[in-house]
Parts: sequence; C-alpha cells; structure tokens
Amino acid sequence: MAGKDIIIMSQEELKRVKIIHEVINKSLTQKEAAVKIYISDRQIRRLLIRVKEEGDKGLAHKSRGKKSNRRYPECEKGKILEICRIKYAGFGPTLCMEKLSEKEKIKISDETLREWFIKEEIEYKSRRKGKKFRKWRERKEYFGEMIQIDGSHHDWLEGRGSKMVLMAFIDDATGKIFCRFYDYEGTIPALDIMKRYIKRYGIPHSVYLDKHSAYKCKGKLSIEDELAGKQVPLSQYERALKELKINVIHANSPQAKGRIERLFNTLQDRLIKELRLENIALLEEANEFLKEYMPVFNKKFAVKAAKETDLHRGIKGLNLDEILCMKTERVIRNDFTVNHDKKFYQVLDCIAAKKATINESVTGSIFITSKGKRLKHKEIFPAKKKIVKDKPVKAKKEVIQPVKTPVDYSWRRTMSTIFTKEKLAA
Repeated sequence: MAGKDIIIMSQEELKRVKIIHEVINKSLTQKEAAVKIYISDRQIRRLLIRVKEEGDKGLAHKSRGKKSNRRYPECEKGKILEICRIKYAGFGPTLCMEKLSEKEKIKISDETLREWFIKEEIEYKSRRKGKKFRKWRERKEYFGEMIQIDGSHHDWLEGRGSKMVLMAFIDDATGKIFCRFYDYEGTIPALDIMKRYIKRYGIPHSVYLDKHSAYKCKGKLSIEDELAGKQVPLSQYERALKELKINVIHANSPQAKGRIERLFNTLQDRLIKELRLENIALLEEANEFLKEYMPVFNKKFAVKAAKETDLHRGIKGLNLDEILCMKTERVIRNDFTVNHDKKFYQVLDCIAAKKATINESVTGSIFITSKGKRLKHKEIFPAKKKIVKDKPVKAKKEVIQPVKTPVDYSWRRTMSTIFTKEKLAA
C-alpha cells in the first residue's frame, strides 16, 4: 500500500485482509473464506470488489473517523456536565448516572459520563487502588448465619451538624444492611442497635466484629490467674450475646471483615451525598432518612442467599430489656440501700440476699434484680452531714511583764556597798 493509504486496523480487519488475499490468490474458495470470517459468500464478493477499487483500506469500517449518529448534541452535553459540576459535585459516574435518571429524568450511560469526566478533568473519588492479594472467603450459605458489625467514624453531615458514628450490620450471605447513627461508638449504642436488629429480623447465629473496647474486654490475666484456670472477663456486649446464645467471633484485622469495610467505603461515597441532597443537619433527621434509604439500598445491592433457610431465631420467652442492658453487681447494705453511679436506691422488698444487680437499659432506665427476681425500689436522697467548723481561737494579747533585776547584778552590788559604807560612817 502507498504511504497515504496506510491506516490502523483492528485484529479482525487484518484477519479479513489476509483471507481476502488468499481468495484473490485462489488459495481459498469464496465459500471457504465466508465460513472462516462468519459472513455470507455474497459479502465476500462485495469485499473483493472493494479491494480491487480501493485497496486494503477498502476493508476498514466505513464509520471510521466519523461522528456517531447516536452522540449527544454539544448543547445537551454541556447542560449535563454543568449539572454534574454544580449539583452532583464529587459524585462518581455510576452514582451520578443514577441521580440524573431519578431526579433529572435524564437517561445516560455511566461509561459515557466516565469518558466525559476524564476528558473534562472533572474530579471524583476513585476506588481503584493497588491492593495486596488475599484469599477470597466464600459467603455464608444462610441468611442470618453470620452478620458483620462495625462502626464508621466520619463527618457524615459535611460540617452541617455534629460528627456522628454510623453503626452498621451486614449479613454475610445476602449483603443486606441494617444501620443507625449515634453520637459515639460504645456499649450502649451497640446494645441498642442489636435490640433493634433482633426486633426486625430475629436473633442471628453468629456475629463477626473487631476488638473495640465496647465489644471485647481489654484486661489481661496474671500468671497466677491463668494457672488457676480463670478466664478473661467478658465485656457487657459479649455477656449479652452469650445470654442470647449468639456465637461471637473477633477479627484480627480489618481485612478479615472486608465485607463491612467495603460497605463503609460505598456509604461514605453514596450516603453522604444523599444526606447532602436532602440537606439533613441533625442526627434524628439522619436516622429517619435511613428508614427510607435502607430498603432502597438492599433492593439494589443485596443478593440471594445460596440456601433459602433463614437461621434467625425468634425471641419468644425472652425479655430483651433484661438481657441487652448494662449489668453491675452491688452490695446491699444493712439498711437495704444500694449505691450506684453516685446515686442511692432503697430496696423495698425484704430479702436475705447480700448482693443485687443494677440493670441499666439502653433508654437509661434503672431496675434492680437479685437471683433473677426484680426488686421494688426507689431513689432516695440521704441528708448530707453538716460539717461543724471550729470557731477560730482569738489570740490573747501578750502581757509584757516587768523584768526583775537579779540580786547579784553588778550595779546592785555596787549600790549595796556604797549604802553600807555611808551607814557605818554615820
């Protein structure tokens, strides 16, 4: 081919060129060539005519170098990009495509948006990073067989309100999520969201979580205690789950519970922008929004479990308020009073027990139990002892006594001598 006829061809086009030349050289028949490149023998004859008239470049696609008939007009493209820059700033192509479809009624491909963003240098958060290879763990087979639990500390309201923690559950088999915002990540929020989850789905078979102080006791046993066979005391959360017969598994690394870590990566991109669009600035408003957002999220991203059986157990016969609470053991004094958290409680039942358990529910209410029985009680305010201060003792005025001159003082001896001589002379 002449220099002016040189064009870049795809592998498929180069294959066609080779086979057409074999037909021209009579190495192949037209029918054999048609079978090799999956076209009809009539099309082979058309390609032969093109090669004779235009050379090898006649086999290139006729749309090469031309603008697509399905392209967006420049004015419409500019309008879409303007919306993406202003209203959906920082949104990725996929999420932006969904919002354009839902809110603006604009149908467009996410790949088209991605090409536009790259060409126009529109920045967005990309999740493609070089990661260390780790062995893939298969999903559990049953819904409720294992849920992963964690909290995400993040500026979810982007400065419009106080910082919050998103406590989240994700089912390992289906990817269904259950989450709620709290002021902090601790025992009370963990017990509260577990209570809400159980009321919604039932008691799961096992939970997978990290070694946060709210979930695992940090204490260590001495050598003497280890030799005596003692075990590390359970945290309040572990104790509650043990009473519910839920298996607790502690992860040794964030990668081990990667499913919920990836969930937070997604929510910190998607949920934070949804909260921005709704102009939410309060924790209560955010939790109300989650009630609408979770079903939509689960419908879009949850998958079907490998097996249909649901392993969640019912709560019949269980009192969640007495299990999912903070329990502290206290001594009952001789006057049937109990001291807890700088407050005094009078036990109204006459019992022989010397110890009682203070139960603090997730709502802040207090009830006292002893040997599994609730005790009647009331908060009392004992009178404070008055501290009598000693009156300051007035300092007595110091009386200066006259100084008596000793008898044997020098001037007394001298005067005595003079007086004696005068008396003798008289």
